[in-house]
This record gives sequence, structure tokens and C-alpha cells, in this order.
Amino acid sequence: MNKAFVKETEQDDDDDVQLAPPIPAGAKNYITPAGYRRIKDELLQLIDVERPEVVKVVHWAASNGDRSENGDYIYGKRRLREIDRRIRFLTKRLDLAEVVDPSVHHGSDQIFFGATVTYSNQDGVENTITIVGIDEFDPLKGKVSWISPIARTITKAREGDTVTLHTPTGVEELEILEVSYPAAAE
Repeated sequence: MNKAFVKETEQDDDDDVQLAPPIPAGAKNYITPAGYRRIKDELLQLIDVERPEVVKVVHWAASNGDRSENGDYIYGKRRLREIDRRIRFLTKRLDLAEVVDPSVHHGSDQIFFGATVTYSNQDGVENTITIVGIDEFDPLKGKVSWISPIARTITKAREGDTVTLHTPTGVEELEILEVSYPAAAE
């Protein structure tokens, strides 16, 4: 049978959860104030703008009659399911979120959640990373999750300390060069 005539099955409601990094058992979903705002803004955009627009299209398409060959109706319903799934996922993540303001450590040289850390490896190559929440990580921008191996290794170290990072390629010594936190928002 041609795939075009096979009815799609409902996808698992937890698809987004499987794509997102899991929160360790017993741990909290730490997040920065900026990350919390970003997720909340996305949730409000979906609820207030995108979902009502798709509902209008689906309603209009349904009023046209035969729904079995109505592309606007079929794809609109699919998009509606995707939006609803994302809304459920974001709502769960916000419910579990514990907002941690890294500016409370401003001026400290010890590494905690929210720190921006510059370190060098044994070859002298310098890297700068910021420790953020699970929902905020972006390795291309130097943002690593607080549950990542590098973040767990350097947490609680201070400027000038040398820490040992165990990687799949072996052991690596890292020297902490600089630790900074954002200033308190006024």
C-alpha cells in the first residue's frame, strides 16, 4: 500500500520530553531569570497568538465540508496537536522550575550556577562557558547545563584552582582563570 494512504497514528504526548534533556531524579529544574522569561514568553506566544490562528484556519477548513481530503484541515489539526503538546511540555517545565538569580554571587570567585567561567586546558587553549539551566543550554554560545560533566567538575572551584575532568578521551586538567557573575538587575 502506498504510504500516502496510511493513516497517521497519534504521536506520544511526551515526544518533547524525550527530546529535552531529562531532569535528574530528585533534582530541581534550576533556571536563570532570563531563561524563565524566555520559556514563559514562548508559552504565552503559543497560547495567545499561534494557537488561536490555527484554530481559525481549522474552523474555516472544517466548514468547507469533506475533511478527508482537506489539506488545510488535516495539517491544521496536526499543527494544533504540536502546539498543544509544546504547551503541555512548557507548562510542566515552568511548574518544576526553580529560578536562581546568579547575580547574588556577583563579586565571588567561586563557581556556582549562573557563573561565567574562563578556563584553560593542559594545552593552553582557553574556553569561556556559562553554567545555565537544562532548558537553556546552547553549546554553540558557550552555555552549558549545570548537569553537564564540565559544569559538575568545576562547580565550587575558585579562580586559580586546577580541576580534573574525566572525558571519554581521557583525563584533562583544567585551570580556572576567571569567574564572573552578572550584576544585580535594578
